[in-house]
Amino acid sequence: MRKIIFLLVIFFTTFSNLQAEEIKRITVGNKDAKITIIAFESLTCSHCANFHKNVFPELKNEFLDTGIAKIEFRHFPLDIAAFNASKIAQCKNDGNSDILESLYANQQKWVKGSSIQEANKNLQKFLKNEGFSLDFDKCINNKEIEDFVLNDRIDGTKNFKVSSTPTIIINNKKFEKTLNYKNLKKALEKLI
Repeated sequence: MRKIIFLLVIFFTTFSNLQAEEIKRITVGNKDAKITIIAFESLTCSHCANFHKNVFPELKNEFLDTGIAKIEFRHFPLDIAAFNASKIAQCKNDGNSDILESLYANQQKWVKGSSIQEANKNLQKFLKNEGFSLDFDKCINNKEIEDFVLNDRIDGTKNFKVSSTPTIIINNKKFEKTLNYKNLKKALEKLI
């Protein structure tokens, strides 16, 4: 009897794991590109928003859209509001950066409030006004997405010594220069 119960537990555990959809990384560019850029970011970080406003458009135009490179956005939330926003950005699970980009482009519209409840209300209102359709509470409370976001942060700290955001990794090496497009372009051109 014990063997039957044990086998049933293994079967259902395996079956439920097969049912669980793997969470897709938010990526822009050619998935087979020679150059992989990893950006560890926090959605409440103003420097990260500046990266998306001042560096990312040129990077996308010159390196990502041309197939030379790809960028993977990794979560490194610095506070609970960023943690919840990361879960929202990841929630559609399509690998698309639309929600992420909108959150950075409009950071001042939703990053406000004196409590996490207020910040969540502002985030939820912002998403609705921008036309993003998702179940906010379900996304915020999704344990798989929560683990995915936290594992990004752990990976950043453990494997790349990330301590601030944004931190850029190019082909598994930390980009140590001042983060502007000129410096980033020089580093990428050396790898072409």
